[in-house]
Amino acid sequence: MPVPFPTDETVNLQPPSYDETATNAAGVLSATRTADGNTDFQRLLIEATFESMTGHRVDTSNLPFVDSHQNARNLANRAEMFRMRMVHMMVLTALVLRPIPPAVAEQVAAYSRELGIDDRLLDTVAQFAQSDRALAAVDFERNGYTADWTDDRSAALHSQAAGWDADEHDHELAARWGALADLAPGTLGRGVHDFYQARGFAFPGTPGSAPPLLAQHDWVHVLADYGTKVEAELEVFAFIARANDDPRGFSLLAMVISLFETGYLAEGAGLFEAFPGQLSQAGMTTRIGDAMRRGALSHGLHGEPDVDFMAVDWFELADQRVDELRARFNLTRKAAAAVDAGSVGPWEPGGISPAQLAMGRGHAERLGIEYDSFGATVDRA
Repeated sequence: MPVPFPTDETVNLQPPSYDETATNAAGVLSATRTADGNTDFQRLLIEATFESMTGHRVDTSNLPFVDSHQNARNLANRAEMFRMRMVHMMVLTALVLRPIPPAVAEQVAAYSRELGIDDRLLDTVAQFAQSDRALAAVDFERNGYTADWTDDRSAALHSQAAGWDADEHDHELAARWGALADLAPGTLGRGVHDFYQARGFAFPGTPGSAPPLLAQHDWVHVLADYGTKVEAELEVFAFIARANDDPRGFSLLAMVISLFETGYLAEGAGLFEAFPGQLSQAGMTTRIGDAMRRGALSHGLHGEPDVDFMAVDWFELADQRVDELRARFNLTRKAAAAVDAGSVGPWEPGGISPAQLAMGRGHAERLGIEYDSFGATVDRA
């Protein structure tokens, strides 16, 4: 029997204390513990993300085991959204296991049931545990971010394409993207144009381009100051996922973890291909935790408590300055620890991949213009 949600009178809306943070970390690790215990990487992931989100540094090496019922009782005064975030952390901590033992998938589902949370991604975890990756990939489409797609959501893309579908022959869409070159330096739109030119990316609406929906996250690269190497994609989607209170938003982070850490998904988002091992690189848990912190602190343009950055009509904001938009969305600076761990922006050393640099140079050569990376280089200084 799930522990009931609190009433308006009994709900705890205060930030977690150190003791509660440690208790919640113990619950997440207990839910995702294998027969041999938690992995060092699981503990590192929880330590980094919980510290970024709460400000409390918890040593996870000696935390007690917390069963599903006790975990739910510990969260009895927390609202549904808070509990859902804890389930999302369980899902994330299970998804980094290679392979996922079926018992862990069952544990996560049991802890979720006790909390009264029925997240769509629980079935996906179970399918990965059963090595049914094809069905799991279908589930990401059926239950993920693009579930219940509407025409209103397509309107923000200025395209007829739905979900992760490509749109490679839309002259009007391509012209809209091309016109970003006419905006003033320092504006978001001009930044996105330069971002594409430096990397040789094709504008949506032209052959070889990314799906218009996936292109939405390119605006976030510029706005939130993240480079474009694969590990930076994890930061961008962690930021986007945590900014959005809709559970579908978290599926974006689950998707890129399954692409770029475990390789459970061979492809996703209409363009990405698996490139495992990125999250487990040194410093990445710190960078992901900070990206989630920044996403959690952001808000909508009119003070809404959350924002779906993939659904913003960016062309309406293209002529506004990046620094002004960062203030309007309440984007905080990256933490020093994330920068020290390797987080860079799109115009900094380390902010572009070798393949993107080559594409950018080739694109400039075809246009007969001098190549400009706008400060981005492959290696950090």
